[in-house]
Amino acid sequence: MKKLFFTLLSLGLFITGFAQNTPQIGDNLMVKSPASQSYKHIDFPKANILIKRGVVTRYKSVENEAVVIDKIETKNDGSVTVTLKKKDGSKFFGFLDRVEADYSKALDAGELMAAL
Repeated sequence: MKKLFFTLLSLGLFITGFAQNTPQIGDNLMVKSPASQSYKHIDFPKANILIKRGVVTRYKSVENEAVVIDKIETKNDGSVTVTLKKKDGSKFFGFLDRVEADYSKALDAGELMAAL
């Protein structure tokens, strides 16, 4: 009886863990630092655009920033693109309201992390 209970419990936890990988509007995420010098799966502006606008080229202002999923699009190839906005309502780098990101690739690369 105990084995059956623990089997059903672990199966239920596995199913709920798998279901949480799909994004939903209003989910809270955290932007983390990129593995390289720039973000590959979040569409932040390139360094030359930031320099022209007078913003420091490092992405320190967006690291550990809480963001909310505003819009979800599924493309023909099956990839999921999400539109992110800051949770506090301010703008990214002082001029961007929203940015787009490839959801699964950004999570796998560690650029985005689910907020607790």
